[in-house]
Amino acid sequence: MSDLKRVQVWADALIALHLDGTWTFGFDNAKRRAGLCDYGRKRISVSRYLTARYDDDTNHQTLLHEVAHAIAGPSAGHGAAWKRVARDLGYVGGTTHRGETATELAPWVGVCPNGHTAYRHRRPTRPTSCVQCSKRYDERYRFRWAKREITAAVRRAALLPR
Repeated sequence: MSDLKRVQVWADALIALHLDGTWTFGFDNAKRRAGLCDYGRKRISVSRYLTARYDDDTNHQTLLHEVAHAIAGPSAGHGAAWKRVARDLGYVGGTTHRGETATELAPWVGVCPNGHTAYRHRRPTRPTSCVQCSKRYDERYRFRWAKREITAAVRRAALLPR
């Protein structure tokens, strides 16, 4: 698991090496997304919660991914130009992360009739059913949603490596 101060040092070094002095780095409160390249603010950020639970190599790859976005520009998306830049930087991952998310910080928990669980960070606005039980919406596998309280202690614990 990575130390946030060490990730900050890597990010600052990558920005100094590959971008101009107008770009900055910071941590954000994302629970599902590992990193973000904000072109308008010229800021690269990574989730403080996910960074704390991912290993050093995963976090370094996330930083490379976001720096590649900054270099390739907003119109590149995850297309050929971005892939070329990312590869040249040493990025070896895909276009999205498939790692763990901060489910313990999701205030909405859904359970299907077969016991499968889903988590939402925003209040569900329409009926949803379990994709493990049926690939399409099926009323028989509809989630029952419950709201849980996310305390300050839970948020602090989410910052600690597991």
